[in-house]
Amino acid sequence: MTGDDRLPGHVCWAYDDQRSFAVEAERFLLAGLAAGERVRYVTSGPADRVTDHLAGQPVFAAAVARGAAEVVSLASTYHPGGTVEPATQIATYAAATDAALAAGHTGLRVVADATDLVRTPAQREQFARYEHRIDRWMRTRPFRAMCAYNRLELGGPAVAELACLHPAGNIEDPLFRLFAAAPGAGDVELTGELDTANRQLFRTALDRADLRPVDGELVVRATALRFLDHHAMTTLNEYAHRRGATAVLRTSRPGTARLVSLLDLRTLRVEVTR
Repeated sequence: MTGDDRLPGHVCWAYDDQRSFAVEAERFLLAGLAAGERVRYVTSGPADRVTDHLAGQPVFAAAVARGAAEVVSLASTYHPGGTVEPATQIATYAAATDAALAAGHTGLRVVADATDLVRTPAQREQFARYEHRIDRWMRTRPFRAMCAYNRLELGGPAVAELACLHPAGNIEDPLFRLFAAAPGAGDVELTGELDTANRQLFRTALDRADLRPVDGELVVRATALRFLDHHAMTTLNEYAHRRGATAVLRTSRPGTARLVSLLDLRTLRVEVTR
C-alpha cells in the first residue's frame, strides 16, 4: 500500500528510515495538490531543511509560491514534550481547514511525523484518544492526514497502539483496525482479526476510542472482520455494560449470534447483515 490518493483520508505510516518515509509523504501530498487541496508537511526536524528539499521539485515550489503548500515545525502545530489535548488539537485543524476552504482550496491535507508526541505511555494514551476523535471529525470535513511514526525509535508494540485506530496504513501488526464509521459518537468499523494475541490491545483500543452510546446502543460494523473469538465478544459485552448500553455487532456470520447466546452475553446483540 502506498501513500497516494487511493488511501482513505486517515493513514498511519510506520517507517524505519527517514528517506523511505519522505518518498511516501511527498506522494501523499502530491495527490492532495492534484485534488486542489492545500497541503501541509509537519516535520519534527528543521522546517527550512524540508522546505529546501521540496523547493527542488517544481510542483511543490509552485505550490509554496501560491500558498497551496507549506512546511511547518511540529512545535508550531502541536506541543512536543507534553500531551496532546484532543479538543484543542482538533480545533486547530478545523481552523486551518476553514482557512484553506476560504482561500479557494478543496480542503486540507497534512503529513505529520508525530514520533516526538508519543514517546511515553502517557503521551501515547492521550494521542491515541485524539487519533480516534479526529478520525470521527474527518468523516464530515474535507481533511486528510498521514500520521507517521518512527518504528525503530518507538518500537513495534507502541506503533501498534496507534496503528489499530486508523482505517488504513502500511503495517498489519495489530491484525485489527477500529475506526469511526459515522459522525455520531457510537458507531465504529471493526476489520481484521481478533484473537488471543491481540486481546489486550483490543481492550485498550476500545477504552481509548471512548465510544458514547446513541439511543442506548454502540454499533460495531464488523462485516469485514475475518475472525472474532469468544474473548473479543466478552470484551465488547463488558465494554457496553460499563457504559450502560447494548453493543450491536453487525456481522455476516450467522454463527456469531449462536455463540453470543451460548455465552449469555446480555449487553451484546448480533445483527446478521451483508
